[in-house]
Amino acid sequence: MSDTWVTLVGNAATGVDYRDSAAGGVARFRFAVTARYWDRQKESWADGHSSFYTVWARRTLAVNLAGSLSIGEPLLVHGRLRIRDEEKGGQRRFSADIEALAVGHDMTRGTSAFRRVVKGDPSLTRRSVTEDHNSADSYGDLSTASVQGSEGR
Repeated sequence: MSDTWVTLVGNAATGVDYRDSAAGGVARFRFAVTARYWDRQKESWADGHSSFYTVWARRTLAVNLAGSLSIGEPLLVHGRLRIRDEEKGGQRRFSADIEALAVGHDMTRGTSAFRRVVKGDPSLTRRSVTEDHNSADSYGDLSTASVQGSEGR
């Protein structure tokens, strides 16, 4: 049987739940994908049905996700689709999981600053609790002043 690979665009619906184990770290979070469509009557874009997935990551990706993601951030997730079928309370339920190979911020909806992780330096994957702005802005890399100054050249 071959795997079904998917690439999804959506938003982090929950924070990352990270667990350390003997085999390496494991992280999971819920991911919401909402279809958008053009509503001809209202002449504007509208949200369609939302689908929710549980995204699983292992080892280095798990550690990096734990230090990088927050609720509501726009993301791209690439990985193996797994459909689970289970019986709960006499009802048959289905759920969709993604075993992530790669996760990244959706750059069409904002900016992001990449920090390469040096093995053995866990401080690079920690995110400050008070960090409420884009770290690229704090370095001045994406400030509007530098853009305005370069337009006149």
